[in-house]
Amino acid sequence: MTLISDHIEPDTRERILVVAERLFREIGYQKTTVADIAKVLRMSPANVYRFFDSKKAIHEGVARALMAGVEDAALAIATRRGSAASRLRELMTTIHRMNSERYVVDSKLHEMVEIAMEESWEVCVAHMERITETIARVIAEGAASGEFEAPDVPLAAMCSCTAMMRFFHPQMIAQGVNKPGPSLDQMVDFILAGLVSRGGSAARK
Repeated sequence: MTLISDHIEPDTRERILVVAERLFREIGYQKTTVADIAKVLRMSPANVYRFFDSKKAIHEGVARALMAGVEDAALAIATRRGSAASRLRELMTTIHRMNSERYVVDSKLHEMVEIAMEESWEVCVAHMERITETIARVIAEGAASGEFEAPDVPLAAMCSCTAMMRFFHPQMIAQGVNKPGPSLDQMVDFILAGLVSRGGSAARK
């Protein structure tokens, strides 16, 4: 027998995270209090603390949900049909675009990311591990088909992520605007040139 509370609890947690994200976007993470979140939800702060033991825990939940959206988009591209090079290009371009739109253009969310880097680094590390695993999946498929030469797939994936950090990391994206350096396409070209099998060519989208 399924209890009603089994459905209510996850739903309430989700509602708290949705409201928290909205307030973080509107007034900023630092200015948002648990009381503010509770007020919008028409519940007491004590009730919010039943689901999240601190504001930091709410922040981590919001950050995790936002990062999961990027991870899901990357995985959807990775599992499509098509050449490994074209999928890897689209995957990297999509991560850059989503992070730029979410965390750089939106100054309030950018503030939240900066705090996550300081207070919830493990959430960010888990996110980059998932992105690296997805990139490794595409590289492994390219190596298996002969499109790529990658004898050490995990290393190739880590190197690819490191090379893309200027285009993946929200703070580095913001700091790199209008500064000299390779374009997004040029950096992806460079990565694919290092992966492509001799005699092959990296597909451009």
